[in-house]
Amino acid sequence: MTTQAIIEVAIGAALLVGGIVVYRRNSGGERQGSQSAVLMFVAAALLVVHGLGLMSYRPSAAELEQAQ
Repeated sequence: MTTQAIIEVAIGAALLVGGIVVYRRNSGGERQGSQSAVLMFVAAALLVVHGLGLMSYRPSAAELEQAQ
């Protein structure tokens, strides 16, 4: 895992924790959640998935054979 990937995963984890804090904050008895917290969750998920390399393109054996 590269340094950049570790930083991406760490920032994603920080955004996830921040989203939980924002979502759980009591905002005057409102029953609805925070839209900014949900956006933080989405950004955290994207950063973690990309940092772990799950978005990397890995060609199949058939594609590699066809490219030769």
